[in-house]
Amino acid sequence: MASPDVASSSSEMRTAESGSGPLFAVAAAVAGVVAALVVALSASEALELLGIPDPGPLTIYGLPAVRAFGEVAAVLGIGSALLAAFLVPPQRSGVLDVDGYRAIRFAGAAALLWAACALLLVPLSISDASGQPLREVLVPENLWNAYGQVEAASVWTWTAVLALLFAIGCRSILRWGWTPVLLALGIASLMPLALNGHSSAGGSHDLATNSLILHLVAASLWAGGLFAVLAHARRGGAHLYVAARRFSHIATVALVVMAFSGVVNALVRIPLSDLFTTTYGRLIVAKTIALILIGCVGLMQRQKALPALAADQTSRGALIRFAGVEAMLFAATIGLAVGLGRTPPPADINLDLTLTEAELGYNLDGPPTLASLAFDWRFDLIYGTAAIVLAVVYVLGVRRLRKRGDAWPVGRTVAWLFGCAALLIATSSGIGRYSPAMFSVHMSAHMAISMLAPVLLVLGGPVTLAMRALRPAGRDGVPGAREWLLAAVHSPVSRFLTHPLVASFLFVGGFYALYLGGIFGANVDSHTAHLLMNLHFLLSGYLFYWVVIGIDPAPRRLEPITKLAMVFGSLPFHAFFGVVLMQMDTVMGGWFYRGLALPWNSDLLADQRTGGGIAWATGELPLVLVMLALLIQWSRADDRAAKRMDRAADRDDDAALAAHNAMFKELAKRDHEQGL
Repeated sequence: MASPDVASSSSEMRTAESGSGPLFAVAAAVAGVVAALVVALSASEALELLGIPDPGPLTIYGLPAVRAFGEVAAVLGIGSALLAAFLVPPQRSGVLDVDGYRAIRFAGAAALLWAACALLLVPLSISDASGQPLREVLVPENLWNAYGQVEAASVWTWTAVLALLFAIGCRSILRWGWTPVLLALGIASLMPLALNGHSSAGGSHDLATNSLILHLVAASLWAGGLFAVLAHARRGGAHLYVAARRFSHIATVALVVMAFSGVVNALVRIPLSDLFTTTYGRLIVAKTIALILIGCVGLMQRQKALPALAADQTSRGALIRFAGVEAMLFAATIGLAVGLGRTPPPADINLDLTLTEAELGYNLDGPPTLASLAFDWRFDLIYGTAAIVLAVVYVLGVRRLRKRGDAWPVGRTVAWLFGCAALLIATSSGIGRYSPAMFSVHMSAHMAISMLAPVLLVLGGPVTLAMRALRPAGRDGVPGAREWLLAAVHSPVSRFLTHPLVASFLFVGGFYALYLGGIFGANVDSHTAHLLMNLHFLLSGYLFYWVVIGIDPAPRRLEPITKLAMVFGSLPFHAFFGVVLMQMDTVMGGWFYRGLALPWNSDLLADQRTGGGIAWATGELPLVLVMLALLIQWSRADDRAAKRMDRAADRDDDAALAAHNAMFKELAKRDHEQGL
């Protein structure tokens, strides 16, 4: 049920949205026109390189225009979800306030538009890939026959499905607790784009794809958040200063991430010598200049609009002007990015790839040795960056505590940093480099990510540190990071996931589903699958050990015997999994490993059995760490109980002991009187 405030705002919401609607329509039109103009510069060159007939102007110019229009709608939806989730507060009851409700409804409309554009891009992509005019592709028989042969068609189908789920979610929820999930779903609708185009093929495609993922996430949060704050300001929303200040921090981080990921992606795709001599290079330069201009306008907004808003909450003019200019620049940049994706890179950039480089994105110089596993690094832009960021943020939290005179156990800091190091080494060292090519090395990385790193991270107590380091919002303040974290920890979803049976099933069951269920064997060549597998290993391991070790606050407080039962209950299943791997007589993903044709990894079955032995043996180390942690907790719990009893005895002169002794004295007296 909607609250009275929400229900009474529907007419006002329509008026406000209609005020911002034309502005966003102009932004989408700018993006579409820029994309079509950029494609016009290289359309003939692209057709010549691909060797396909001209599909006609409707496809050549319509495809980039529709894609640019759709991507503007996508960032509008994502930004509106960001506003509702983290930039404006909900009601005390947890129901969305008027501003959050408006934003979510607008996000739903934008998501529907994004889904419609993605569906339109299915036949447009088939027309583009086949060279057939769009009118011929739209014949149902032709569309059906060609669909399975064009990868881009399935990519846009998945995009449409995710965008539609995003839209349905926006129309279904009224409580704030679900808005972060909607934001994640909106971002997920952009992820298929990272797997299609220049970044997913050719040499170094692992770096290119990872950098594009970071680039898309940062760009959608920055551009989408900007559009959402602009709409919030134009409709006179409450807490505008808080929303603008929080978005300013997000935009700063997004700018750094976009700059870093953009440089990596450009260096992978084009040599520096071609930046000013090729169409592709000049478009990269133009996009860089556009982002610099956006950053400069954003800096001016931070220096002028935010102070004016802080002094007077009704002084919205400067913010609206700066944000409007920045939004138009962003729209043009989105058009440039779409046009860049349609422009062929220099012809010599993807030539002379070895088989290993074509499959993995890089070469392997020889069999793995202790030296190569330790020193032959290839930095993982997703998990390597995450490990470094987690370590830095944790150290900053400890530093904040110590600055105000609060203590923090050194052992927890050491455990956290070692956990971050374990994640970094498992994904970015020689282990991470050889992991996609050899099952045994993959299993070593898997064990480190799921069994070792989570234990150490949980022992670091990050939630407890955050609760102490983050400033509370106060009774009448706008909820911030501390309140969001508390809400997440004690949410119904968290309570469900921390049930001992659920946590154990996710932790142990993932081994059987991924490997014995055939998921790994079918997707061993997929970079996306490896990213998702690592995410599952890390999160399921952290969840399990969070429940078992229990340093941080959790929605469930388990007895020590229950924690011990979880550990010993999961151990046989883990050991059995390793034994099954060692006894298998078929190679999982053998088609892929044989295709790599690595001369020093010819006995694939022996390598798989080695991986099974690693899985069987490495379960002992985390067990030792967990048992030590539980023993220390029990010892400290006994000490705390003894101290409580001592304090109680000091307060009442040991009245409980005196009463206990008096009871036994009375019993002895009765026994004596009865002649016993």
